[in-house]
Amino acid sequence: MLNRYARGFFTRLFSPLARWLLKIGVSPDAVTIVGTLGVVVGALVFYPLGQLWWGTLFITAFIFSDVLDGMMARIQGRSGPWGNFLDSTLDRIADGALFAGVTIWFFTRGDNHAIAIAAVVCLVLGMVVSYARAKAEALGFTANVGIAERAERLVSVLVVTGFTGLGLPEVVLFVTLCLLGAASLVTVVQRISTVYKQSR
Repeated sequence: MLNRYARGFFTRLFSPLARWLLKIGVSPDAVTIVGTLGVVVGALVFYPLGQLWWGTLFITAFIFSDVLDGMMARIQGRSGPWGNFLDSTLDRIADGALFAGVTIWFFTRGDNHAIAIAAVVCLVLGMVVSYARAKAEALGFTANVGIAERAERLVSVLVVTGFTGLGLPEVVLFVTLCLLGAASLVTVVQRISTVYKQSR
């Protein structure tokens, strides 16, 4: 949902940067890799140290590489299977690091096992959401449906985790993760149902 509404805005925002990076010889693949490394460092270094606010700011600085790399590839006229594969694969690594970082902190010094368990559930279901679509497309079906796509998952967990670091009650993060997990489960069911109908 967010992808549809935000695409035009981010295209206008990042087009000058995308053209400049291409001009100085930076490749879309390099942006994809650096962006993923930034998210992983922010999630697995800052979050486990309890720096939820600064970790979120650090991650946010790199998360937009996911928009930028695709834009650069389209400007170059090089959008293709390789870039799509690399981007999707590294997205899973970034997502895993994000929820793992939250889990590590709240299982250890954060001392809130309910949040940690909820984060693990979101991690697993988020991976299944992505896998269901990828497998469907590999079999020739379409499964681009659901109420909890990647953009929604990232925005919700980043915003609430960041503000938790500024003093937002932890129960808000717990409720957010529970709702996100439920929405991810609904999305998995929606995608299974969609593919089943197409297969019939």
